[in-house]
Amino acid sequence: MIIRNVRILGEEPVDIRVDGVEIAEVGPGLTGDDEEVDGGGAIALPGLVDLHTHLREPGREDAETVETGTRSAARGGYTAVHAMANTSPVADTAGVVEQVWRLGREYGHCDVQPVGAVTVGLEGRQLAELGAMAESAARVRVFSDDGMCVSDAVLMRRALEYVKAFDGVVAQHAQEPRLTEGAQMNEGIVSGRLGLTGWPAVAEEAIIARDCLLAAHVGSRLHVCHVSTAGSVEILRWAKSKGWNVTAEVTPHHLLLTDDLVEDSPVGAYNPIYKVNPPLRTAADVEALREALADGTIDIVATDHAPHPVEDKESEWSAAAMGMIGLETALSVVQEAMVDTGLLDWAGVADRMSYAPARIGRLTGHGHPIAPGAPANLTLYDPGHRAPVDSSSFASRSRNTPYVGMTLPGRVVATFLRGKPTVLEGKLV
Repeated sequence: MIIRNVRILGEEPVDIRVDGVEIAEVGPGLTGDDEEVDGGGAIALPGLVDLHTHLREPGREDAETVETGTRSAARGGYTAVHAMANTSPVADTAGVVEQVWRLGREYGHCDVQPVGAVTVGLEGRQLAELGAMAESAARVRVFSDDGMCVSDAVLMRRALEYVKAFDGVVAQHAQEPRLTEGAQMNEGIVSGRLGLTGWPAVAEEAIIARDCLLAAHVGSRLHVCHVSTAGSVEILRWAKSKGWNVTAEVTPHHLLLTDDLVEDSPVGAYNPIYKVNPPLRTAADVEALREALADGTIDIVATDHAPHPVEDKESEWSAAAMGMIGLETALSVVQEAMVDTGLLDWAGVADRMSYAPARIGRLTGHGHPIAPGAPANLTLYDPGHRAPVDSSSFASRSRNTPYVGMTLPGRVVATFLRGKPTVLEGKLV
């Protein structure tokens, strides 16, 4: 196959020849009688990698399945996702992570790498079978109780020590539980006006500071999930200045949306579509997060794609589930928040959304530059497209997107997984 007229990382137009599962040749005016795909001048990026996806299967197939979630991922330009462990049953054994891994292989819209739970049942009392999950067919290397914080410092230390044996990483959901009891949204001016229990920034920052110190003490790898505050950025910047092995992610929604939307939005006040964990923060926090992603203090963008059925979201604010879907809009939001503002170029996007997440997750078959000999995992993206967000066209089983009523730039034109198209002309193959 020859993919014609694409701009690798936004550079001058070239052609890409794919031979089987690898890129064979890159250059202008390639000749041959291969099958051809017209790239139409689209930007070519390495296939995107998400370190933080909720696929819900097993247990909550009413919200998402591995099939629908990977279809959604492909539509968003992803060739690999890490499936978080808070399923039912929890992915805290070799058997469950292998089940998720095999489901991913069966459906094939993108690669699925399971994330193992840190503690049994996400209960924070006893370490899960970390070694067994690492040695399983799924070869788990990322462990997280996401949705719950590993709040016990001794248990967190033990987990960090344990994963060193197989070059694993503990991905922490930084939320001090005692400081967030009954919390509904960011603690600040808006929560005070609305009468909703506030979620203080220090609840996140205190855990990040503690865990950076623990990771340094035991010489292990720590990854911080969905960073959301300016204070967290400063702690991470300090930890990295020490040379500690700490990485961090930010979600697309924390790069674009603020807590003001809970009070005043296109879909009205108190709309649970904006209820998320961690909560949407202030404009000052958003600015700090963007700067941190640009300068490398925050390493990657991760979607925290969290699908929910209608009945779990369309209720009063206090009873509604927390979470937003984001696989199909992530690249557009990053363009809006980072590229169109001049904070990142397309090479920076490739690093934050492909190279770095693959490196952190130890995915050897993903996150490679577009060059001969590399796996043919590719995303073709049209940044000039602009349209209102239409959730009815999403491949995800759920519709809880916070971008309803917004117009976003860009469109994924095509996605290739090891040379095989999963999306062409914006449609699933």
